[in-house]
Amino acid sequence: MKKLIKISLMLCLTFMATSYASAQKFGYINSQLLLSEMSEVKEMRANLQALQTQLQKKGQGMLTAYQAKEQDAVQRKERGEMSPVEEENILKSLQDEQKKIMEFEQDMQRQIGEKEQSLLKPILDRINGAIDKVAKEEAYTFIFDSSTGILLFADENQDVTTKVKTKLGI
Repeated sequence: MKKLIKISLMLCLTFMATSYASAQKFGYINSQLLLSEMSEVKEMRANLQALQTQLQKKGQGMLTAYQAKEQDAVQRKERGEMSPVEEENILKSLQDEQKKIMEFEQDMQRQIGEKEQSLLKPILDRINGAIDKVAKEEAYTFIFDSSTGILLFADENQDVTTKVKTKLGI
C-alpha cells in the first residue's frame, strides 16, 4: 500500500512538473541588431570618436615634442656641444617624457572605456526596461539573447526584438 502511494505521488509530481514546464513561454532577442538601429548608440559612438580624436591630438602633441627634443639632443651630441653631465640629464628627461607618454596612452584608453560605460549604461537600462515590459505583457518566462551565441535553436515566432523595438520607439 505504501509503495502504491509513493508511486502515485511520484506520478503526480512528474505530471505537475511537466505541465509547469510546458506552461513556460520562451522568447529571444537580437541585442546586436537592436543596438545597431538605436540612434542613441550612433550618438554615443560619435561622442566616443570625438573624445578619442581629442585625446589622440593631445598625445600626438606630446609625441611630437618628445621627438623634437630627442632629435635636438642627438644633433647637439653629434656636434660635440654637450657635456657628459648634460647628456645624462637630457637622457633622463627624455626617459621621463617617454614614461609620461606611455602613461597618457594608458589613461586615454581608461578614459575612453569609462566614457563608453557611462554612455552605454542608460541605453542598456532603457533596453532592459523595454524587455521587461514585453516579457510581462506577453507572459514570457524567459527571454534569451540570440546574438550571444548561446541560443541553440529558436522558433522565429518567439523573436521579441520587434516588440522591444516598438517599446523603444525604433
